Amino acid sequence: MLNLVLFGAPGSGKGTQSAKLIEEYGLHHISTGEVLRDHIKRGTDLGKVAQEYISQGQLIPDDLMISILDDVLEKEAKGKAGVIFDGFPRTIPQAEALKDLLKKRGTDLHAVVGLEVPEDELVERMLNRGKETGRADDNLETIKKRLDVYHNQTSPLRDYYHKEGKYIKINGSGIVDEIFNTIAKELESVSYTHLRAHETRGNL
Repeated sequence: MLNLVLFGAPGSGKGTQSAKLIEEYGLHHISTGEVLRDHIKRGTDLGKVAQEYISQGQLIPDDLMISILDDVLEKEAKGKAGVIFDGFPRTIPQAEALKDLLKKRGTDLHAVVGLEVPEDELVERMLNRGKETGRADDNLETIKKRLDVYHNQTSPLRDYYHKEGKYIKINGSGIVDEIFNTIAKELESVSYTHLRAHETRGNL
């Protein structure tokens, strides 16, 4: 099993690289953004609450996100080769909660793939995406709020996962396939280390 977090600022290419990682490794994709947008579209109680936060460029409260994640892991991720988390965790308390959720299922988080992109490029990407897709939250004012939230609340996760020895820094600028090839090479090392550790434990 290989469990990954795809980490980076809004617009860093997490969705694009998630799709390629899922195809390559057979992982189950959990995008908190997609889950929330589905709830919003269906007009559920959670969706109504989530819309209030998202429309202001703010994060969803931890207890709501963790409850959703626990449910998705239980119902949809069983029997998969692993899970890729896209958009979660976004705070250190969420990272601790994720560790507990995986531990409860007898597994762990194996790597955090960090897509690093200059901020001016992030803004340009999201503005273009808004024009192409019509996503209401891809406007300049909300983009700046989302990046402020990222820098103030989410970027400390980089240091957290560095200390855990799980953070893999990836240059997120450039050609999509080249970025993916870099990620794949890094994960080959992670997979080998994880496999050897598992074999060692099995021989104890």
